[in-house]
Amino acid sequence: MFPAYSNPALKAYRTVGVETTTAAADPHQLVLLLFNGARAALAAAKGHMERRETEARGKAISQAMSILDGGLKASLDLKVGGELAKNLYDLYVYMEHRLLYANKNNDRAALDEVAKLLEQLGGAWEAIGAKRTDVNAPPKSAAAPQAQRAAISYGSV
Repeated sequence: MFPAYSNPALKAYRTVGVETTTAAADPHQLVLLLFNGARAALAAAKGHMERRETEARGKAISQAMSILDGGLKASLDLKVGGELAKNLYDLYVYMEHRLLYANKNNDRAALDEVAKLLEQLGGAWEAIGAKRTDVNAPPKSAAAPQAQRAAISYGSV
């Protein structure tokens, strides 16, 4: 009937839903939300690219880049996270460059490359969350191994 994005009530509902979700999320969940948001923006960009909607494609790619820069990169604590955090930072910079290239050259392969990287990282982040839940559960023995905790330290997200 009406496109979902043109209904003001639906927009307001989604905004409240996002605000509620983020208010209740811990830092790990917030990073997962960032991954999901970036993946959704790239999926939208691919659709816009296929339909030759240049302006909308550019906006969707810009949204993904904003999430990479202002969300994922900004949430890394390079002092505490060490080499792993630095490598993630560099990977996010690389993804931003690939997105700029994809937008400038209308390159689907570059979008697919970044989408695959985000899928892999997001999947790993989900797995860390599952292990984190297991680690935070009451230990089966008195000596719960500390090595199971996440190696990446994220600052305030």
